[in-house]
Amino acid sequence: MQPLTCFKAYDIRGKVPDELNPQLAYKIGRATALFLNARKIVVGHDIRLSSPMITEALIDGLTDGGADVFNIGQCGTEEVYFATFSREFCGGICVTASHNPKAYNGMKFVREGAAPISGDTGLNAIKELVQAESFSPPAPKGKEQGKGQVMPLDISVDYTRHLLGYIDIAKLKKLKIVVNAGNGGAGAIIDRLAPHLPFEFIPLNHEPDGNFPNGVPNPLLPENRTETVAAIKLHNADLGIAWDGDFDRCFFFDEQGEFIEGYYIVGLLAAMLLDGKQDETVIHDPRLYWNTLDIVRQQGGKALVSKTGHAFIKEAMREQNAIYGGEMSAHHYFRDFAYCDNGNIPWLLITALMSRTGQSLSSLINERKALYPCSGEINSQVKDPQQVIRAIAGKYQAQAKDSDITDGLSMSFQNWRFNLRMSNTEPVLRLNVEAKNDQRLMQEKTKELLMLIKSI
Repeated sequence: MQPLTCFKAYDIRGKVPDELNPQLAYKIGRATALFLNARKIVVGHDIRLSSPMITEALIDGLTDGGADVFNIGQCGTEEVYFATFSREFCGGICVTASHNPKAYNGMKFVREGAAPISGDTGLNAIKELVQAESFSPPAPKGKEQGKGQVMPLDISVDYTRHLLGYIDIAKLKKLKIVVNAGNGGAGAIIDRLAPHLPFEFIPLNHEPDGNFPNGVPNPLLPENRTETVAAIKLHNADLGIAWDGDFDRCFFFDEQGEFIEGYYIVGLLAAMLLDGKQDETVIHDPRLYWNTLDIVRQQGGKALVSKTGHAFIKEAMREQNAIYGGEMSAHHYFRDFAYCDNGNIPWLLITALMSRTGQSLSSLINERKALYPCSGEINSQVKDPQQVIRAIAGKYQAQAKDSDITDGLSMSFQNWRFNLRMSNTEPVLRLNVEAKNDQRLMQEKTKELLMLIKSI
């Protein structure tokens, strides 16, 4: 039995074929069918070259485990979520490695109602079943309790209708939008939505290609933004949007080509979704949140912090029946989407806001950027992350107004705060700093912390 290093905290990710291959995918299928006692399960996959063979083996395992599989084919993770909760399946699996390098693949799991399956809520149990390999032989096809069937499922019309339900098309204005799918799967959604919208789309890297000829689709990497910025300026576009490979995250650029930190998009969406409502809850992560707190309070809502990560955010949203949840990493979660993250609802809502107000994206964002300037997430390679965190906690403890360890180390002072947290997968510390209406203070404290991390 190969070491199961591909099982991570929230999903499966691993290099193909060393960490993830068809043989292991088959066992994962058997284990998932057993864990869920699955009768009907939906499966889809991203655009990676290895995804079809991994998906085929996964489906074989699921059907040998007695589950009927509804295959939606090439898709985004959000489409698996939608199919699972809208068709009342026992669960769903998307074969994807999101923004990882092209040699990788993985799987994301949900149960009934599109509730997440992560390490604490079933993924470790599936891992244990895979390790035990105590699967009963599948009965011949057609016999009771025997091999399940595989059926194709087309959700494209229903899903397009669902997305359009978040906006009033009649009130949209003509906007010119650069859309960069990064050769991932988002282009197909744009093609389905375009006939219904008054927008002029300028596509970049639109066709899905698992070879990733223009680099891995990950707009968080600055080198992956230059093409989008250039196209916005060339075409005098109103905004730009870019996605990762399975398009569960979307990233924004204003009309000047300026990349918008996901933190400010969280505040903007929170304000929109709370408008006209009272006592609704918004969930946010602990890395950057002063802007979010300010906006939610202004709107009469309640802001609650959750540990970073989709499983934690979704769990908190379900417990609180939150209307919206946002992470600065560009994951946005919606109650009306079964509390799941979605990479298309955000830009539809923001283009509707631009249409209604007549404001540019920069004018909607820049005031908030000035009020709460932030560093963005900065990674530092270190040998002993825990030692560094302990040392920094000791240095700033006497000055801090409050400290929190919900996720890493958060410390707040009179006019600035920071969050320092470890990566789940590598010896890296991730730093975020923000200040109140003081860009220079934010920059000084960011430099101070980075120098301290390096010295330790």
